Amino acid sequence: MVKTMQSKGLQLFILLSVISMASCKQEVKKDIVNEELEPTGYYVEPYRSQYHFTPEEKWMNDPNGLVYTDGEYHLFYQYYPDSTVWGPMHWGHAVSKDMMKWKHKPVALFPDEHGLIFSGSAVMDHNNTSGFGTEDQTAMVAIFTYHDMAGEQAGNKDFQTQGIAYSLDNGDSWTKYEGNPVIGNTGIKDFRDPKVFWNDKAETWTMLLVAGDHLQIWNSPNLKEWEKVSEFGKEQGAHGGVWECPDLFPLKIEGTNEIKWVLLISINPGAPNGGSGTQYFIGDFDGETFTSDQVEHKWIDLGRDNYAGVTYNDAPNDERVFIGWMSNWDYARDTPTDKWRSAMTVPRELTLRKVNDDVLLCNYPLKSFESHVAMAYPESVLEILPTRKRIMPLKYGNQSKIQFTLSVPNAQMYFRNKNGDSVSIDVDRDKKVVTFDRRKSGKVDFSEKFAPGVQQMKIPSIPDGPIEIMMLLDHSSLELFINEGQYVMTNQIFPNEFFRALTIVNNSENELKIEDFTEHKVERVWD
Repeated sequence: MVKTMQSKGLQLFILLSVISMASCKQEVKKDIVNEELEPTGYYVEPYRSQYHFTPEEKWMNDPNGLVYTDGEYHLFYQYYPDSTVWGPMHWGHAVSKDMMKWKHKPVALFPDEHGLIFSGSAVMDHNNTSGFGTEDQTAMVAIFTYHDMAGEQAGNKDFQTQGIAYSLDNGDSWTKYEGNPVIGNTGIKDFRDPKVFWNDKAETWTMLLVAGDHLQIWNSPNLKEWEKVSEFGKEQGAHGGVWECPDLFPLKIEGTNEIKWVLLISINPGAPNGGSGTQYFIGDFDGETFTSDQVEHKWIDLGRDNYAGVTYNDAPNDERVFIGWMSNWDYARDTPTDKWRSAMTVPRELTLRKVNDDVLLCNYPLKSFESHVAMAYPESVLEILPTRKRIMPLKYGNQSKIQFTLSVPNAQMYFRNKNGDSVSIDVDRDKKVVTFDRRKSGKVDFSEKFAPGVQQMKIPSIPDGPIEIMMLLDHSSLELFINEGQYVMTNQIFPNEFFRALTIVNNSENELKIEDFTEHKVERVWD
């Protein structure tokens, strides 16, 4: 009996020891495996962006009416509330204190007897030039393109005109101007996308309008009566498609007191890597006419998914804040999401930087983005011998910011998951080119135009020394920034599961040093 009890006691001791050891192994394993990031509750559909703006449901495209007032950034956008594919356009609406956490608002502008509500802009009429304001409330005025669908279907060319509306409650409710349209159409098929700003040089309102393959500039004292004062672009810039979504603003070249004017023009098709993209011009503006001696075509983003981006009016601290539609008209209607379709890029600050003898427009995430970034454990200096590689496990999967510097001219980086999906980025400073390959990134067969080949970005002004790399990885996107936004590629991706490792390959003849490698978790911004 004693032996039996001793035997049972020994068995119990062994059992408890095994359980204890298993528990310890589980605890150790928990520390080294990837953190499970699948959220629960609101905004959890497959591929739903966790820190980029998306509509709650249905179709979205161009950002519209970007204006800051009373401590809030307003984001209006092209919206179709009845389907996840493009249809009769409205203006959706959201507001944010920091451009990361957004609050959805009711639909702002609806189609009326003049047509659908296409893209445009918004201003705060601080001096009440329009007469829409009151003693107690400054009028927010929206300027947009009316699109007469019946006129287009009838074969007319004058189906796009410009209208205005005003709000006395910061965009919650709107009144259409009874004198609409404020600018008619004399037979220009593509005549749209008004961007309006207060022009200090001429002390008037200025409107940019695209007219087919060039830009028109109009001025007005009151937002109601407009006069065309100049044109730009018939003989300059890329003309592979229709010009769209113009913007014009001054910027000081970093480290100097020199001010230049920057003109943004989106074009569809005709972007370097296919489909739609946004080009820019650097020049001068005298209050009526924009001029530029730029010969080379310049693009704000060489990825395939940053289009129709414009900047905020009245942004605080004179920041030039940019946000773009993170898609491409080649396949925008076909991306594999069900409840909603499309996202916006992270908000970015635009700056002018002189590199060698060239002036470049750089774009980099706003400083407010960092308030939603948690510090992970940084790595010490990593050294990789020629032709060798280093696999970096990713703790935060597709909800991260990854940042480091590269010392050697040539390196390959690729993300991979257990399903075999991969995204590859090659930096070749000898040939001065970056390539981006998403052909095996997961779901790609929804459109033959999504990943027909490898994307290329020329980097002629890249420095010889170490270069900084930042990558923002969300559930369905990867934004690549080189040297604090000197070169940028934005792309959608639809992996079958989260990426769990980043591999870095040394394709140089010298030892590769990776400094300050850090993977940060980016907080989910949807409550």
